[in-house]
Amino acid sequence: MNVAVRTRPWEPQSREKRPVTVRLAVWSARHPWRALAGWLAFVVLCLGVGLAMGTHNATGEDYRVGEAGRAETLAAEARLDREPVEQVLISARSGPLERTAADAAVRDLTARMRTLPEVARVEPPVRSADGGSLRVAVVMKGAEADAKDHVAPLAARTAAVQRSHPELRVAETGSPSVSVGVNTQRGQDLALSEAIALPVTLLTLLVVFGSALMAAVPLLLALTSIAAAMGLSMVVSHLQPDAGVGANIILLIGMAVGVDYTLFYLKREREERARAGGRLGAEALVELAAATSGRAIVVSGLAVIVSTATLYLATDVVFSSLATSTVIVVLAAVLSSLTALPALLVKIAQRAERRADRRAQRTGRRPAPRERAEGTGRLWRALLRPATEHPARTLCVSVLLMLALAAPALGMQLRVLNKDSHSREIPALQTYDRLTTAFPELRVQHQIVVRAPAAESSEVAAALRELSARAQSDPLYAKGVTPLVKTSRDHRTTTMELSTPHKVSSPEAIASLDRLRRDYLPDTVGAVPGAEFAVSGDVAHDTDYLAHQDGKLPLVIGALLLLTFLMTTLVFRSVVIGLLGVALNLLSAAAAFGLVVVFFQHGLASTLFGFDTAATSAIGSRVPLFLFVILFGLSMDYQIFVVSRIREAALRGVPTREAVLHGVGASAKVVTSAAAVMVTVFAAFMFLHLAEMKQIGFSLAVAVLLDAFVIRVVILPSALTLLGRASWWPSRTMRRAREAVPVRGVS
Repeated sequence: MNVAVRTRPWEPQSREKRPVTVRLAVWSARHPWRALAGWLAFVVLCLGVGLAMGTHNATGEDYRVGEAGRAETLAAEARLDREPVEQVLISARSGPLERTAADAAVRDLTARMRTLPEVARVEPPVRSADGGSLRVAVVMKGAEADAKDHVAPLAARTAAVQRSHPELRVAETGSPSVSVGVNTQRGQDLALSEAIALPVTLLTLLVVFGSALMAAVPLLLALTSIAAAMGLSMVVSHLQPDAGVGANIILLIGMAVGVDYTLFYLKREREERARAGGRLGAEALVELAAATSGRAIVVSGLAVIVSTATLYLATDVVFSSLATSTVIVVLAAVLSSLTALPALLVKIAQRAERRADRRAQRTGRRPAPRERAEGTGRLWRALLRPATEHPARTLCVSVLLMLALAAPALGMQLRVLNKDSHSREIPALQTYDRLTTAFPELRVQHQIVVRAPAAESSEVAAALRELSARAQSDPLYAKGVTPLVKTSRDHRTTTMELSTPHKVSSPEAIASLDRLRRDYLPDTVGAVPGAEFAVSGDVAHDTDYLAHQDGKLPLVIGALLLLTFLMTTLVFRSVVIGLLGVALNLLSAAAAFGLVVVFFQHGLASTLFGFDTAATSAIGSRVPLFLFVILFGLSMDYQIFVVSRIREAALRGVPTREAVLHGVGASAKVVTSAAAVMVTVFAAFMFLHLAEMKQIGFSLAVAVLLDAFVIRVVILPSALTLLGRASWWPSRTMRRAREAVPVRGVS
């Protein structure tokens, strides 16, 4: 039984009645070359201005949170910031370290480093406990956060020493060189993801359209949207600093939504063309597509932007950077779909007409336009049969399945991904591992900052000595290491570095921080009158960051759920659809979280894909919140496009069951194609080196698959079929349409 959806002949709306999206599309259709030139000029302008202004990267101050941030602020005010240090490790290639050769290498290195303007001083060499290694600390000038921009000359000097002493292994590591290595790897990953995603996306589009020209349109618009967004993000970074993740997110989201929006628009234009049977021109078809899919694209883009903007409530530079990049690229994708796309469609249609004219001149007759019946294909009708014929059972089984997938998320373990979880393909991290094996006291340094009246400086010094003595007898702290103590010129602020021979993410390192803050500091420094103290360092920063994020989580999630409900309710004029949308998005996100825990935290990804276990032992602290927000935005895409088609049919008087069949069937092919493209793009990020990007790519790919093939094909149709007319409560538009249009039988 096919659903016959009644249509009326197309009549152009007056200019006053047309929405802005339609007027914009019609202008582009009537002036295609101007529209295309304007879009390209916009892209070039964005890139040009962005490259001229450059990117303003986040500084150390932007990352300060909690007690660790307060400690860093106290130290900075007293000019006792942690100095940027590069460690040069000298060891034998095999066998014991020959002292004479090592001393010669140290003298050579010291002489070369002291000539550099970036170097403040070179410390004397320190021999490891087993005598197999020497380390030389090279202290750089300037702030620790800026050192990565000036570390290249030091690396060049280290390489020169290595060439002069080939019998030894001379290598450099430190936070600046590790940052450079991570950024270099991130750039290589970006190129790799492009190399994977672009050809696979093109192949998918070729299958969908069967035409290289039509397949190139979504890809072209997505790439130009990404280019414009890259330039705009550089400009905006001077207002909201970039945390180093902007380019990855722009590519990730830009390819997904850029292709998505173009597919939805192209699908509707082709559908109207088939329905018109050659009776309407290209401009009229573009207006019809703009009036439906154009509006849906704007609403979908707005939904992604609004949901992503809730990340600003986290008051975190990384989340703010993620939100800014997403908002910019979605705006660019929406703008390209409303301006350049209608112009391209008109030019492609005109080209097809010219080819048809030439063929008619050669053959003497013009082929009749092919009309395709609008409706649901056999495949999709079969897939939808359980949802429409047995909705209650189908809904129960599918929801239970999604809840089962979500169950492992209850055991999710979060941690801040740091040096312990970065890829070991980075040379500076390979050297770091050798360095911390030979000198375990360098793994973690807790920086204690104390501010007290200058008159109490001697008591502060005595309290810190007592604290150091307690730490020496505690197995959580390094033995035989003299803490580094510094005092400001006004004698009001003192810092002390206390070492822990455990990895940053280890339970022992976290316990050492907890004991320091809870017991040792209050019992010693806390007894000094007027003393203010705080602890910073890698472990402290990670711990405080997690606490800060947990504190902001209810606010972000609450705002996201409320805004999603309000937007869906306003779009469809239905409280029921709004509540259903929130529930389905929660279900989709929860199932994705459950699978990411199984694959990464439980190690299945290492077994199946050979991923580094460092990237699969825990979930990155930023991954769940970012994914939750982005998944809500992307799920709104499918929600709006599918439910819009169902609502169109319902407004024409089609019964709910047939309206569901029609709406899902009419959007099935394009939703499936868009999902395939999204999954391809997101899955490409699983093969990058950064652990967080692996987890984000996997989670998004899984969530899109579940959303497109379970939520929109099984659960949503089942729920709407069960609810019937109540689905649209309290929409007056739907009620008036039901009353004004008697329901006819469907053929």
